Amino acid sequence: MREIVHLQIGQSGNQIGTKFWELLSDEHAIDPTGHYYGDSPLQIERINVYYNQGLGCKYVPRAVLVDLEPGVLDSIRGREIGPLFRPDNFIAGLTGAGNNWAKGHYTDGAELAEATLEVVRKEAEGAECLQGFQIVHSLGGGTGSGMGTLLINKIREEFPDRILNTHSVIPSPKVSDVVVEPYNTTLSVDQLVESTDATFCIDNEALFDICTRTLKLERPVYSDLNHLISLTLSGVTTSFRFPGQLNADLRKLAVNMVPFPRLHFFVPGFAPLTAKEVQDYRAMSVNELTMQAFDMKNMMAACDPRNGNYLCVALVFRGRMSTKEVEEQLSAIQQRNSMYFADWIPNNLKTAVCDIPNRGIPMSVTFMGNTTSVQEVFRRVADQYNAMFQRKAFLHWYTGEGMEEEEFSKAEGNLLDLISEYQQYEEASGDDDAEYEEAPRLTPRTAEGSEEGEGSATESPA
Repeated sequence: MREIVHLQIGQSGNQIGTKFWELLSDEHAIDPTGHYYGDSPLQIERINVYYNQGLGCKYVPRAVLVDLEPGVLDSIRGREIGPLFRPDNFIAGLTGAGNNWAKGHYTDGAELAEATLEVVRKEAEGAECLQGFQIVHSLGGGTGSGMGTLLINKIREEFPDRILNTHSVIPSPKVSDVVVEPYNTTLSVDQLVESTDATFCIDNEALFDICTRTLKLERPVYSDLNHLISLTLSGVTTSFRFPGQLNADLRKLAVNMVPFPRLHFFVPGFAPLTAKEVQDYRAMSVNELTMQAFDMKNMMAACDPRNGNYLCVALVFRGRMSTKEVEEQLSAIQQRNSMYFADWIPNNLKTAVCDIPNRGIPMSVTFMGNTTSVQEVFRRVADQYNAMFQRKAFLHWYTGEGMEEEEFSKAEGNLLDLISEYQQYEEASGDDDAEYEEAPRLTPRTAEGSEEGEGSATESPA
């Protein structure tokens, strides 16, 4: 058995994670008390991937719920799904991180980190053959970004040979709740580049667009957005939880999708997405699914894949379909759109086919794309970050928790390096004989707005 330990951190992470467990329990026919009520042996054949089996045939999610304030965890306990989770796996602070990355990473979050790791260790030790960790968090707030990256670093140190996947909500200027989001995101990406095997970039802006344009919802609420994210989360491990014709797991996914260790930021998507009123009028086929999967409107990060190249793509199909037809459709798409696929990575499409469909959807596909256009998301964050950091705006909240200004410059430098690496491989072609050197380093601006050279930085006149 290949088990996964799931962590949900911060307000956003816990809300998305709870929606994910509701969807998972529905697929595996587990009621809120943890008992199986289904009629197909396939539902519990591989249930140990996400659930532990307790006394009296009770199935308990292998989940750790963490937040620096008790409010969100209390509301989860009070919901219908609350009794499903093990009470010891709720870990809450008292004060909250106040949207401050430093508070989550260095002070309040660090105090809770050891208690959280103790629970993670227990879950990992109880697994027969641990596959890896799945972490759901947001990069805009304080707990999900600060404490989330702290736990990721500690888990990576303790379990260096396990796969570490994160589903990270990247803030968007159109759907922005927090002024200091660019600081929190930049400091988080600096950690994610080094410590994770795969990061799925989820963007509120793209999710709102899907709800309004595609699903025709007049006033989408966060539960609608969280449902979309949970579909992607469950889709990534579908062939891992149910028997299928072509199987994939977290390690296969990472090996096939990450050509260079730092370039592991994926754009997720899901199909079919249709408004309820037109659902019955739409014929669903492998061709239709494949076309929708590659449609920018179905992608959950606000970047346009047509502005870059796909390094690798993975698709997980669900439902009864022919693998031959799947391969033919993907081959046709790759031939028709060859200019959008890196020509120096041949056959850069990975597929998995699982026979068990989603509840109420006879055929579906989960899309994961490693595209160089994801740099658009990071450029947007870097521009906002630079505008504030030049003036040292809000910096005292971070330095007051013990951070140094050098950390900000280093984080910005790492983000700019990541952007230039994506740009470098976007411009690469299979005809180039020259070996690629390390991406040129873009020099971050100092807090005064001057550029750091090899010598001492000079202050620009006020």
